[in-house]
Amino acid sequence: MSLHDLWSALEQAPFAVLVRQNELVFPWIESVHVLAIVLVVGTVFIVDLRLLGVASRGRPVTQLAREVLPCTWAAYGLAACTGFLLFSSSAVAYANDLPFRLKMLTMALAGVNMLVFHFVPYRDVAHWDRSVRTPVGVRAAAGISMICWIAIVGFGRWVGFSLN
Repeated sequence: MSLHDLWSALEQAPFAVLVRQNELVFPWIESVHVLAIVLVVGTVFIVDLRLLGVASRGRPVTQLAREVLPCTWAAYGLAACTGFLLFSSSAVAYANDLPFRLKMLTMALAGVNMLVFHFVPYRDVAHWDRSVRTPVGVRAAAGISMICWIAIVGFGRWVGFSLN
């Protein structure tokens, strides 16, 4: 089975047909998706700005992350579920859409950046947890994260205008 066949089959699932054919379902799901993305980006930026030494300078990174990241992950889960429902409604078209592909690629890059951050500079968080000026690798990861999430939002908006 090719990917095209898989996307075509997904489009025929009852939930995908409902999302595609009901004039109220798609906009409601899209609205929840956008609100979830806003929460993801907002909470990621709270942590990234702390890592850059721009905001929350008096708080340890670990404390801030412990307080903020559960909201980030909950919102990310909601965004992923609603995104999947939106994708399923026109999977073949989305899969062949350049802005959608760029959004997915950038999300993958954001994920790799997060993994590298957690496995390399975050290992030594005890040494810089309370420091206003974090190590270069930490600041680089935060900057890359912010750039990725801004691009994800931009590509997501472009998707909205690129499909009929």
